Amino acid sequence: MTARNIIDKWLNNVNDNQVEQLISLYNDKAIVIPTFSNRLLDNQKKIRDYFTRLCSREELSIALHNNTLIEQNMKNNLFSISGIYCWRFAVDGELLSFEARFSYLIDLNHEGSIFHHHSSQIPRMI
Repeated sequence: MTARNIIDKWLNNVNDNQVEQLISLYNDKAIVIPTFSNRLLDNQKKIRDYFTRLCSREELSIALHNNTLIEQNMKNNLFSISGIYCWRFAVDGELLSFEARFSYLIDLNHEGSIFHHHSSQIPRMI
C-alpha cells in the first residue's frame, strides 16, 4: 500500500458514495478541516456525519488534478500529500464545480492511515 493508493481509494469511495469505506481510511484520532464546513472534525462521528451529508448531494463527484499532486516522504512510512481536486454536485438542479486545495498526513503504519486532512475552496479571482 502506498500513500497514493490511499488517495485513490479516498477519491473512489467519494465517487462511489461508499461512506463507511471512506471513513475507514481515517485514523480514530484523525482531524479533518473540511471543504464545505466551518467546523473542525475531531472524531469519527463528526467525520462520518460530514461525509454522509456531503455524499447525499445530487450528482456528487470529485476529480484529482493529477499534475498538482505533491507527495513528500517524511520518514518511516509517514507521508504528506497535497494538491488540487475539483468537487462537482448539483445545487438547486444546477451542476456546479468547486475547486479545492488539499493536504493529507498519511501514516502507512496504521490501518486507518489518514491522520490529518485539510481542504479549502480555492477563492475565485475577481
